[in-house]
Amino acid sequence: MPENSTEVTAAGIARLAGVGRAAVSNWRRRHADFPKPVGGTETSPSFALPEVEQWLRDQGKLAEVPLRERVWQQLAGHPAGAVPALVHTGCALLLVRDRPTAWLEITAVSDGRMATVLHLALNDLLTARFGPATEAGDGSGGGTSGCVRAVHTPTADELLPSVPLLRAAAELAAETGARQAFEFLLGRQLDANPRQFTLTPPGLAELMAALVETGSRPARTVLDPATGTGALLRALSRPTALYAQDADPDLAALTALRLALNSAVESCTVAVRAGDTLRADAFPQLAVDAVLCHPPFNERNWGHDELAYDPRWEYGFPARTESELAWVQHALAHLREGGTAVLLMPPAAASRRSGRRIRADLLRRGALRAVVALPAGAAPPYGIPLHLWVLRKPGAGVRPSPELLLVDTAEPAEPATATTATPASGGRDRLDWQAVRSAVLDAWEPFDRAERTGPEPDAPLDRTGQDRPGVSRVVPVIELLDDDVDLAPARHLPPPTAGGGPAELTRVRDRLTETLRLTATLTPPLADLSDPAHWPLTTVGELARAGALQLRTGGSGTGPGPVLTEYDVLGSTAPSGTLPATPASTDGPPEEPVLVEPGDVVVPVLGGGTVARVIDEATAGAALGRNLQLLRPDPAALDPWFLAGFLRGTANNRQASSYASTATRLDARRLQLPRLPLAEQQRYGAQFRALAAFEDALRLTGRLGGQLVQGMYDGLTDGTVTPK
Repeated sequence: MPENSTEVTAAGIARLAGVGRAAVSNWRRRHADFPKPVGGTETSPSFALPEVEQWLRDQGKLAEVPLRERVWQQLAGHPAGAVPALVHTGCALLLVRDRPTAWLEITAVSDGRMATVLHLALNDLLTARFGPATEAGDGSGGGTSGCVRAVHTPTADELLPSVPLLRAAAELAAETGARQAFEFLLGRQLDANPRQFTLTPPGLAELMAALVETGSRPARTVLDPATGTGALLRALSRPTALYAQDADPDLAALTALRLALNSAVESCTVAVRAGDTLRADAFPQLAVDAVLCHPPFNERNWGHDELAYDPRWEYGFPARTESELAWVQHALAHLREGGTAVLLMPPAAASRRSGRRIRADLLRRGALRAVVALPAGAAPPYGIPLHLWVLRKPGAGVRPSPELLLVDTAEPAEPATATTATPASGGRDRLDWQAVRSAVLDAWEPFDRAERTGPEPDAPLDRTGQDRPGVSRVVPVIELLDDDVDLAPARHLPPPTAGGGPAELTRVRDRLTETLRLTATLTPPLADLSDPAHWPLTTVGELARAGALQLRTGGSGTGPGPVLTEYDVLGSTAPSGTLPATPASTDGPPEEPVLVEPGDVVVPVLGGGTVARVIDEATAGAALGRNLQLLRPDPAALDPWFLAGFLRGTANNRQASSYASTATRLDARRLQLPRLPLAEQQRYGAQFRALAAFEDALRLTGRLGGQLVQGMYDGLTDGTVTPK
């Protein structure tokens, strides 16, 4: 084995071969020639990647390791760690994209020589893209003396262990594009270390960016003072200069490279710095068109003692428990007059008594323009409905407004196509971001337009039609300036008509009555009792190898279509997820999603539940979501309802499941089926299909019954329904 060979864990081997970790454990026990561990621990050994690849090929379990998997395993097993390796890879991919001829010349030499030459080429490229390593200013009058850019030039010694990885990454870039290659590797790193990073979901990032890009003065220069992985700045469509800072040097470096590789900002000025933004602002004199920020929440050690006399506290010195209000004032301090800031905030920041004086001053001076309540699951922490605060920097040319826009999207409507029950365990995968975005922008855009194009400064603005019961309301500031200055939208919005009013409740009751009749009709008859059958059995894995069905895994791809999520499968609802928008970059084709077809059987991978869904015509065409596996049977060999029915057996699921510390994982290849003729399969399939219809009717009955009961309670308590 070569020195410094990349090592791979059992989980990595399972990913390479497309099997579960239990299968890798079986291979180690059953095959004496399985590669021996070369590192790791007794409970979590690691193996040499070249030896593993060769063994898999010799066993016929792998024709060829996918290039993207090989690159990822090289990165994950890098001797310096995955993050430094990812930074080196990002630098090399930037060189591949911007100076392809130079890259080809550099790679034509030995590894040792390549490391030396690459160091010089990267130093020249990074200086041209991000400025000198140490600079006197940020180029816009906002820098500090000795400011250090986020991406330092790796030395030849640092680059030498990375050379094989960089060569492979360049191959991947040739297939997919430099940006997509980096996004894939970064995404894998984030997925592998979920507790180390607080991520801003793409749908939320796009909404926050849209709030600063609407109006007659769209944002061109934008700052994110707590940038994380750069999701907010990446969501912008028309920037000319991007500024970012993060306390984690590794994240700052990765964000700088991520932004530089994004073709939408290819011609932008990109200035990213590492450091504690509140204590050591890298851009103290910078004034931008917009600030986007997802700050850390509930921090006590944010600099309260050191920053007591800081000039940024124009609206009041934040209490130690009000770190979020420190970030709000930091954002306002970096705006030009009339500039807009959008911050993600915990709901407590709108009502804590310790922050009421600052909230009151923000309202009096017209700096706080809108508070938006988001649905639970919009961003971490996923269990609470977070808020967006929209702020505008007051100034001589800015019309002050004695009003605040309040929007509540915390209870978004179900998709119109959903006709069955909503699963009790909702979540971030079920958020209809398009509906949330429409609700917010439909309220914000006319409010913002009226302010920017309204009459004389002292004349009242026309807010006709901007109030929507239960969704949005324009509130006079004077109504909010009480002892609490509570800005939570739900406390100030008029509720919508309970349950849609008496007419809607009547419709729900009639539909419930019809569904109860249907449920009685569909109740399965008593089955004939008999001794347990002893069929010859086969497994899904064996059927896949024989060509009787295909196995596909969901969770990737881009596009405009709907996504069938695991919650849709659990609740038998219409597809409710969405794919990321197609990237604007032309670096390479985006990954294609897996689209479901009629007759496909979909099973959740996590949770250990006995659920299998047969895709019908109404669901066909949706993309397969993450944590789902698709089984596509050959109709000449397998009946889909027969397949789905036997997959739902409790004993079958139990023997095919493995157990981790926090979840149960289903290995669909281990699920068993009896070997029966197609005609006999269809007889069983008809019974399973009838059971599924009965189950759907029960779900619909529960949903309609709950809707009727709550509607009656609401109607009786608000007076729209009277007792008889």
